[in-house]
Amino acid sequence: MSGGDIAGLIAAGVFAVLVALLAVPLVKLGRVLDETRDAIHELSAGVTPILEEAVVTISETNKQLARVDTITSGIADATGNVSALIALFAATVGGPLIKLAGFSAALRAGMSGLKNVRNTRSSTK
Repeated sequence: MSGGDIAGLIAAGVFAVLVALLAVPLVKLGRVLDETRDAIHELSAGVTPILEEAVVTISETNKQLARVDTITSGIADATGNVSALIALFAATVGGPLIKLAGFSAALRAGMSGLKNVRNTRSSTK
């Protein structure tokens, strides 16, 4: 055996040790990747029912919002009707009440004027 053969054997031995040392982390990395793959499969299996429930919940929420919209439009119509009724009542009853209030104020002013005239006549006698 020559020196080159011995150097080749030493290099081959060092390479074998290096491969053995690198094999351990590669095996551990393979296990980590297997666990990651399993976790992803479990996660996707668990997410599917959650997404289905979310779809059902959103569709039910949309139905309820449609009902609320119907109720809100009904309330808006009722509010408009009440407003129109109040305006009609104010126009129908408000005018005569204003006239009555003006008449009673004029009557009070006239009565107080008569009292002042009587008081001045009685005080001058």
